[in-house]
Amino acid sequence: MPRWLYLLPLNFVGAGYLAFGAIFLFMRKRSRGKTRKADRSSGIAIFIQAFAFAIAWMIARKPFTPFLPVDWRAQYIVAAMIVVLVLASLIFIAAAVRTLGQQWSLQARVLEHHKLIQGGPYRIVRHPIYAGMFGMLVTGSLAYGHWIGLLIGSLVYCIGTIIRIRSEEKLLREQFGSAYEEYARKVPAFIPLGGTRAVVSKKF
Repeated sequence: MPRWLYLLPLNFVGAGYLAFGAIFLFMRKRSRGKTRKADRSSGIAIFIQAFAFAIAWMIARKPFTPFLPVDWRAQYIVAAMIVVLVLASLIFIAAAVRTLGQQWSLQARVLEHHKLIQGGPYRIVRHPIYAGMFGMLVTGSLAYGHWIGLLIGSLVYCIGTIIRIRSEEKLLREQFGSAYEEYARKVPAFIPLGGTRAVVSKKF
């Protein structure tokens, strides 16, 4: 396959990861408010999610080879998918972080005067940031990694994300009660499929 067809998507993903990091660094400075209640164990889930990204990148394929063992011309389609998915993921993440505003935090917490956010991308899924992060994980594997790394990384990421979601939603249910229950019934967790609701809506 042509070298540029391998390098162009890879560089695009690299730029996407830099933008991804910049979004969180910028919003971390804006994250304010007095914490009413927090779950410090939520950091474990972040570590698992980060480990999933490491798996997806460490299990790499041979450079300048296509993601799938088919005609290399199919890589044109893969390259287009990468570009679209990177842009869509970044827009989704940025919109979610912007919608949260000062309520955004790496730690699962509830602030004093915390508001239940249901607008913007939160109308589509309850945890759009994690949906966007999964999109970034997929693009990394498509550009550089191996399908085995994508499979294992995706499984690990889903485990970490479910742990994180349950941690966050325990706090939100305690804070908002029936209002959050109603929201959770209407909107799926982080994949826009109804089955996801049953997995992550389990009460503690």
